[in-house]
Amino acid sequence: MEAPDVGRALLEMHGIVKNYGAVRANRGIDLIVGHRRVVGLLGENGSGKSTLMKVLFGMIRPDSGHVIFQGKTLLGHNTGDHTPRRAMAAGIGMVHQHFTLVDAMTVTENIVLGWDRAGKVLKPAVIASQIEEASRAYGLAVNPGDVIAKLSFGQRQRIEIVKAILRGSKLLILDEPTSNLSPPEVAGLLAIVRRLRDQGHSVVFISHKLSEVMEICDEVVVLRDGAVAGHVEIANATRESLARMMVERDLEGPLQRKHHTPGAALLTVEGLSGQQLHDISFTVRAGEILAVAGVDGNGQRELLDGLAGVTPIQAGRIRLNGVDITRMNVRQRLAAGLAYIPVDRASTSLVPGFTIADNLAMRDIHQPSLAFGPFLNSKAIREMARKRMAEFDIRASSPDVPASSLSGGNQQKIVLAREIGRQPKMLLAFQPTWGLDPGVARFVLDQILQLRDSGSAILYVSAELEEVLTLGDQIAVMSRGRLSGPVPRETVNVTQIGMLMAGAA
Repeated sequence: MEAPDVGRALLEMHGIVKNYGAVRANRGIDLIVGHRRVVGLLGENGSGKSTLMKVLFGMIRPDSGHVIFQGKTLLGHNTGDHTPRRAMAAGIGMVHQHFTLVDAMTVTENIVLGWDRAGKVLKPAVIASQIEEASRAYGLAVNPGDVIAKLSFGQRQRIEIVKAILRGSKLLILDEPTSNLSPPEVAGLLAIVRRLRDQGHSVVFISHKLSEVMEICDEVVVLRDGAVAGHVEIANATRESLARMMVERDLEGPLQRKHHTPGAALLTVEGLSGQQLHDISFTVRAGEILAVAGVDGNGQRELLDGLAGVTPIQAGRIRLNGVDITRMNVRQRLAAGLAYIPVDRASTSLVPGFTIADNLAMRDIHQPSLAFGPFLNSKAIREMARKRMAEFDIRASSPDVPASSLSGGNQQKIVLAREIGRQPKMLLAFQPTWGLDPGVARFVLDQILQLRDSGSAILYVSAELEEVLTLGDQIAVMSRGRLSGPVPRETVNVTQIGMLMAGAA
């Protein structure tokens, strides 16, 4: 293999255009990535980042433009189809925000899919050893024999990281790679990114976490409305200047947390056990946020699904506003004043093929205001949807637009409008800012604080330690199915929390 021409950029993307009907996802984008460089790619949801990277990785074909990698044209006139297999063979790897794993297969089987280096005759023990070695390097705790369907959201993301790194890509695209990692694991991942750069690799680092971008990137490219809005060396940037470049305005100041004394207990959980949960007890009071930190896969999903009635619990008691709801079904818990924002809006919180109006109404279609006996009142549903769209800044041409056509930020606003718009007594929120740009994430946090200030109780579960420390009146940590704490935010030991999240304390 010829040595790369170090006088030329590793990657050149020129004039990339991609339209979806009237939507201009990419508008003549140029992106240059040099050798041994970590390039941050920033932009609000819907700015064109994912489309551009899918063009690079061969997942979609642009309307025009060309791609040159290591001096060879991958996409352009008379180059044939540019596919993911061709991209990987050329030395481009990608960790997708929405995973590409096969649920019925094991970790090892998923990693060898499409991997020519694995050979025609597979040697599972050898490949498993390589997986374990990469897993140890990242501190990601990946078990080669695990079946994907049994793994949590965060564990699947870690497998995607190992999968891309093992293939030895010359250019690695990391799309929100730290979303479900503890602080020590984030530090470990950033160290690996530095090591890759030092050994001659380049990385496109897509993240909404400006602190990580400032720490790891050499330069930053910002997209807005499908075009390049700015390009700056990291030495000449600040978090404020990058945020302003992304949204073309200054973001609001620090979150406004009103100081007040919480009221009576609204949610009381005693001895909850089952499905990875071990004797969990806690109380959340009216006007209080209990914020729970933890790396995904330590029982958070099981806890929230159990509280919401989605999955049964084996032992324990749940009381909401003095009423025992332990044996109630989901609808009964909703009627008692419970609301739930699950982690995965694409498959759990929303029905993507339904309209905005349908998704907003699905909790309340049995209410007289939205129905004529057994028949839905379409006019009332659309009027309710228009009101919620205005109140929660859901940007779409009408309530009849399918949810699948919206950006991730607008999809999450639909979930917020449906759950918070009902003014619940108790809100369960599971990583509600995951994958959102700073502007939308701030909107989500503001809405949750407003709900708290109105007297509702909130259980806020997140892998983002900064969010937990900012929002929580009480702070706790989930690790290995057990809950540590809660303790008042004023007495929190940040180092201890980080160690608990990593399972080292």
